[in-house]
Amino acid sequence: MFATGVTIVTARTPTGELVGLTANSFNSVSIQPPLVLWSLSQAASSMAALSTSSHYAINILAADQKELAERFAGKREDRWADVAFTEGISGAPILAGAAASFECFNRSRYEEGDHVIFVGEVERCEHRAGAVPLLYHGGKFYTEHPL
Repeated sequence: MFATGVTIVTARTPTGELVGLTANSFNSVSIQPPLVLWSLSQAASSMAALSTSSHYAINILAADQKELAERFAGKREDRWADVAFTEGISGAPILAGAAASFECFNRSRYEEGDHVIFVGEVERCEHRAGAVPLLYHGGKFYTEHPL
C-alpha cells in the first residue's frame, strides 16, 4: 500500500552493450555527498553487468512513459529498439522525456536477503520542468493523478 515513482536504471557494459531495467526501489540517501539507492534481485539477468559497471543512470519516468516502464520490466529481447536517449557523462543512457535523471558512480553495494542494494554517488542530475511522474501502486501504473 505504498505508492512509488518508477525508474529505469540504465548502464553500458565494458563492451558497449546497453543495459536497462524498470525499478521502483529508489530513494534518496544523503545530500552531502549526494547519494541515492536502489535495489535489484540477485537473480536478475542484469546483475552481473550492473554490479561490475562503474556508472549507471537512474531515469525517473514521466506519466507519458508507461510503455517504457512495461517494456523494461519484461524480458524483451529488443527492449532498446526505437528508444530515444542521449549518452550521459559516463556513457550510461539518459532516456529522452524522463521527468529527471541521476548519473551515478557505483559507490557501494550491499547484499541483503535476495536483493543487492546499490548506493550511487550522483555526479550529475537534471529534471524536466513541469513533468508529471509515473506512479506505481498495488501492481498498477498510474498516469493520471492530481499532482
